Amino acid sequence: MDHASVASSSTPPVRTGPRNPGDAWVEGDRGRFWGRFGAAGVLAWDPARGVLLQHRAVWSHNGGTWGLPGGALHEGEDAVTGALREAHEEAAVPQDSVEVLFTSVLDLGYWSYTTVAVRVLEPFEPVISDPESIELLWVPVAEVDGMELHPGFAAAWPALRERLA
Repeated sequence: MDHASVASSSTPPVRTGPRNPGDAWVEGDRGRFWGRFGAAGVLAWDPARGVLLQHRAVWSHNGGTWGLPGGALHEGEDAVTGALREAHEEAAVPQDSVEVLFTSVLDLGYWSYTTVAVRVLEPFEPVISDPESIELLWVPVAEVDGMELHPGFAAAWPALRERLA
């Protein structure tokens, strides 16, 4: 399997510059979630290599688990644009090398998460480009269930896997 990795850090990065207003927690009766305007992530599927998973930094929410590159949406940003932006920022997923297949939305009323499934048209190597990842890995679809998955991704994976088939 192809992969890129770096050493992990147990402390969050020091932020410099202005913070995006979407970078905040929201709380409600179903829990606490990151992304004032919701969040989104990319499920990149390369039929030859599998799906791209992100090993989340230990300091992050549900750190140490495997999930999708993604994050908080900016104010007024649609979920597809936000997911592709985040996947590029976190894993160097090139927007011009993928096509959107479908979206899947978890809507809790006060917060939502959109998974944007994309097919890789031109193979690329992911690059860890921020401190939110320990590792990026192409994982064959049949092996995803064997990974220690982020709870939200674990709950969504069976339906997502079925839609990829």
